[in-house]
Amino acid sequence: MPIKTKLRDVRVNLANRRTERNARRRLGAELAAFRTPAERAELDLILGRHTLQETREIREILNQQDHERQRAGSGIGGFRA
Repeated sequence: MPIKTKLRDVRVNLANRRTERNARRRLGAELAAFRTPAERAELDLILGRHTLQETREIREILNQQDHERQRAGSGIGGFRA
């Protein structure tokens, strides 16, 4: 494979990864708005209407946010336990 083709492929791959990271970051920011237990319960009900495969990324982000909140000293939903 010519070097120009390889370079183009690498650039395209990097651009795609950047786009995916930005989209995940935006989704994470939107999901962070669901902070109270009531808001999270409503979101969980909505997610429950879909398969685990369909909601995998959202659940991963929510779990990560919950973990970060717990490490920061607050419980799920942003409230201190």
